[in-house]
Amino acid sequence: MDLQQLIDAVIAGDVPAAKALAEAALGEGVPPASIVDDGLIPAMGVVGGRFGRGEIYVAEMLLSARAMQHALEIVEPLLADSAGVGRGTVVIGTVKGDVHNIGKNIVSIMLKGSGFTVHDLGVDVPAERFVAAVEEHKPDIVGMSALLTVTMPAMKTVIEALEAAGLRDRVKVLVGGAPVTEEFAQSIGADGYGRDAGAAADRAKEMADASV
Repeated sequence: MDLQQLIDAVIAGDVPAAKALAEAALGEGVPPASIVDDGLIPAMGVVGGRFGRGEIYVAEMLLSARAMQHALEIVEPLLADSAGVGRGTVVIGTVKGDVHNIGKNIVSIMLKGSGFTVHDLGVDVPAERFVAAVEEHKPDIVGMSALLTVTMPAMKTVIEALEAAGLRDRVKVLVGGAPVTEEFAQSIGADGYGRDAGAAADRAKEMADASV
């Protein structure tokens, strides 16, 4: 089956079509991992590129992400039995004092579509909850989001809390959000930075592949 129709449906944010085409692909024997790697991920790559260039807005990107999520839900139960998935585990959340979640939610969806197990802690997450989640889930990556300049320092607080708990060396730290920059990420000791959802997912994949 040609997955281009699925790609087009996700890009268009057409949830019913994306679900139906994912089901059809499975029915025709397309491997679940191929549906993700050759259909959903490329689709969101196109969407992320358009968003990064200012060609579409957050609302449109969110529609595409929702279509991808519904298609992913069709194939996700079968992914555990497929080769090429299971990249690692990510704990993600919006830092304390910040309740913005659209960008974080899109990153979570794209990480799941890339083969990661994702534990989303939600918004306004204090450092101690990040630490507890690392102890509980033993992730490969901790992802933090901030959309307000005044909440960005909370990212450093989380890193310091991980260090104090003796957990910092066990995880890679990935940060992002509208006011966050590569320079800020480096200044607080993060391992990576994603300028948008697509870049964050790509950076997470690079981190995971480098640790194999």
